[in-house]
Amino acid sequence: MGDFAALEADLLRALRHDGARLLEQTLNDPALPLVQDGPRPDEQDFGRRSKVVLIGLGWITLWRTYFYSAGRQEGRFPLDRALGLVESYSPAVARWVCRAGALAGSYQAASQDLLTYAGLAIDGRQIQRLIGLLAPRMTQWRQRQKPVLNPAAGEVLCVSADGTGAPMRRKELRGRKGKNGGRAHTREVKVAALYTHRKPEQPDQRPERDYGSTSYLAAIVTAQDFGISLRAEALRRGLAKAKEVVFLGDGAVWVWTLARLNFPTAVCILDYYHACEHLTLLSSALYGEGSALAKRHQRRWRKTLLKDKIAHIIAQAQAALPARGAARKLAQKQIAYFQRNRSKMLYQTFRQAGYFIGSGVVEAGCKTVVGQRLKLSGMLWSRRGASHLLTVRCALLSGWFDDFWRHHLGAAPISATARP
Repeated sequence: MGDFAALEADLLRALRHDGARLLEQTLNDPALPLVQDGPRPDEQDFGRRSKVVLIGLGWITLWRTYFYSAGRQEGRFPLDRALGLVESYSPAVARWVCRAGALAGSYQAASQDLLTYAGLAIDGRQIQRLIGLLAPRMTQWRQRQKPVLNPAAGEVLCVSADGTGAPMRRKELRGRKGKNGGRAHTREVKVAALYTHRKPEQPDQRPERDYGSTSYLAAIVTAQDFGISLRAEALRRGLAKAKEVVFLGDGAVWVWTLARLNFPTAVCILDYYHACEHLTLLSSALYGEGSALAKRHQRRWRKTLLKDKIAHIIAQAQAALPARGAARKLAQKQIAYFQRNRSKMLYQTFRQAGYFIGSGVVEAGCKTVVGQRLKLSGMLWSRRGASHLLTVRCALLSGWFDDFWRHHLGAAPISATARP
């Protein structure tokens, strides 16, 4: 079996070598037809120059004609554009590099994956550099896309936002305070999930997301900038044609400010499970943490919350307020939270309307988009490096990564058959 494995590996290497040489010979044929392969009126032909390029079969050397315009102080290689080269990589290899770098646990792990599965030796630092080069292009391409209106999509467009911390290098944290006034170790990554769903046919049924409808947005930016990007993404997802729009979030102030400014007509729903966490804090403040009375009230209030009786919970809590002390302040803080968000806690009404009442999709997105790649042991990021990686991961997890590679390069058509 060992001899067979070696034979298989040797044969594969030989095929790759011969294939690379054949393609190299074809692409270096001076008669290879290209669109706009001649000099423009203001350009001078400076002859052919060599370039070593990594393709899926291995390294090849290309000889490309170089044109230069003195007036524009700009040069070009028509063959590079025709092939869609990304520096010294073919589009296929660049695509593999981005995919491996975004999905593997580290850039070095991505390097090993490319060597194992594709036979390509690419250093992890080069993978990181290539992602840094292509991520801004992906963002620009995505921003240019027109809305996709799918009549078969669900009746409801859901938008949900949350935040999670990403470990950062010390220079990225200057002037920032951490929890309880300590030194900051992370910066907040704002994450959004957008998806569609149909309303349940039966009142007792729960809504289900449309298959493959979830897309993500993640960035280390201000809430204001993130809101603008999120609205633009929602428009691309068909916001203007959506029958109903729902915005789901936790209790963070920036989330609801973003919703108010960018989705003013949306139905706003506070995550039910997040509200239940505050019920636990409220009952603990009123009746003693861990006490049987606190647990009993917490269980009762959870059911009351599902009956659109948030006013009843607030009234009961106010009646039970301690006369003074820290417990009173803690309870008042939680009561204020429920008063502030009471219009977003009509869970019986929301369920009857066929909406989700939990923001689990975006919470899972925080783990999938950010946690599984940026928050592994020992990782420290620059803002730029983390942002580039988030762009590629969002493209992959949202389903438009392959669309970018099919359309963005705009490579000129070429033919493998030379002119006679």
